[in-house]
Amino acid sequence: ADIGFTSSAVPNMIVDILTHSRVISYGGCLTQMSFFLLFACMDNILLTVVAYDRFVAICHPLHYAVIMNPRRCKLLLLLSVFASLVDSQVHNLTTLQFTCFKEGEIASFFCDPPQILDLSCSGSLIKNIVTYVVGILFGFFPMSGIIFSYYKIASALLKIPLSGGRYKAFSTCGSHLSVVCLFYGTGIGTYLGSFASYSPRKGMVASLMYTVV
Repeated sequence: ADIGFTSSAVPNMIVDILTHSRVISYGGCLTQMSFFLLFACMDNILLTVVAYDRFVAICHPLHYAVIMNPRRCKLLLLLSVFASLVDSQVHNLTTLQFTCFKEGEIASFFCDPPQILDLSCSGSLIKNIVTYVVGILFGFFPMSGIIFSYYKIASALLKIPLSGGRYKAFSTCGSHLSVVCLFYGTGIGTYLGSFASYSPRKGMVASLMYTVV
């Protein structure tokens, strides 16, 4: 998912830098946006699944093998792929409904979904509905799952008497937490900032962080 997510934008960006061209076709833009959303959403849901996995491992260690059995792991993986495909196609179908655009320039190095929707001449009602519904389903709920998992993990770790035991248990979550903070921090900063005082330059730096770094 990470390789696909980065590959949806970076190779095209490198070609643009080498050829000094900033042009992308309409079909190419839709294709790039589809793959970007597919792997971004998959990343998003898989981060939630890993948080759940850590929660089970730390809070219910004796039942871990039963709860996180291979069948459930496959089911969670299929669910993440299906939800990602739905998210990707909802944006694509919404964009295809637009018949005219205000301008043909995107203030980013890739076809960023919110910016594509903002270029439309149509009313903002459909764009806002899609943005908020998709944001709640594929953003708010997964993030709430991660926060709830770590709340339970922190509560369980505080009950461990020895600090060494706490550190050993929490160290398994370190890499996951750092990715969550980087991925969600820059993503939320970009998309929530666009509703307040959006700056194309700041937005581009933030999007560069969560797509490349």
